[in-house]
Amino acid sequence: MTRLTLILSGLLVALFVTALLIGPAHISPGPSLRALIMGGEGPMTLVMREIRLPRALLGLLIGGALGLAGAAMQGYLRNPLADPGLIGVSGSAALGAVLAIQTGFATTWSLGLPMAALSGAVLGVCAVLLLAGPRGSSLSLILAGIAISALAGALTALVLNLSPNPFAANEIVFWMMGSLSDRSMTHVWIALPFILLGSALLASLSRGLDALTLGEDAAEAMGIGLRRMRLTLIFGTAAVVGASTAVAGAIGFVGLVVPHLLRPFVGARPGRLLLASTLGGAAMLLAADIVVRAILPDRDLKLGVVTALIGAPLFLHLIYRTRQDAT
Repeated sequence: MTRLTLILSGLLVALFVTALLIGPAHISPGPSLRALIMGGEGPMTLVMREIRLPRALLGLLIGGALGLAGAAMQGYLRNPLADPGLIGVSGSAALGAVLAIQTGFATTWSLGLPMAALSGAVLGVCAVLLLAGPRGSSLSLILAGIAISALAGALTALVLNLSPNPFAANEIVFWMMGSLSDRSMTHVWIALPFILLGSALLASLSRGLDALTLGEDAAEAMGIGLRRMRLTLIFGTAAVVGASTAVAGAIGFVGLVVPHLLRPFVGARPGRLLLASTLGGAAMLLAADIVVRAILPDRDLKLGVVTALIGAPLFLHLIYRTRQDAT
């Protein structure tokens, strides 16, 4: 576990530095890092501190948060196919953002879009809790999440269908693809408290997730409060997924693929997988964002498209391997 943590940490540092050095403004590494650290009045400092640094920080925060949420969700449900978007938060956050764009609220206030998305996430998690009930089972949680996701998706499609403004519809479609471009430190400060709070809640589940591998009855006999654990999982996942969707749009497959890839290296201990998935998720999203800027820098290739192209084949492989193990 220590070796895996060191390897992932080293990879993460390398990718973070690379993310700071890659961009349409061709600046050599030495002057770039000097402008970032020392500052100054020139355009190089503006590029490094106001464009590249927020983008790299958001990749680090959002990737790590999605990886952590995916590992926690899979550990709680004891299902490698579980995803942090399963409880409907990402869909409801996306609906809030779509309504902000369609109504023009996002243009009248610079923070209107992320705030509307966060409001949608809060309403979504409240609806899931009402549907699933305070003492509901894991199955009721999944069904409630699926229902809220389906409703949010239907309402989003309705907004697009009835949109009289083609420019707003175009903006909605591109926003839903997910991206870290054109983000500022303001977006970092918006997402940071929610991601830190949610990550702290999810990290606290480590002992409970390990106990759940023995079954719910054994976990309760070990002093694990399953109801409290379930609420902690919901609120922690809602905080990190809602904040991530609010500032970066819909980015999928990170929370699904990363825990699956790293699980063989931590044994049968889902608690250990939390840290590994946090580091791995951050590394995956930073790598995907580097690919976005390196392959088609002039075409604004969306980050969510790249993560889907990477994650979908791995997801299909996971389904195939699960079927093989069942037979």
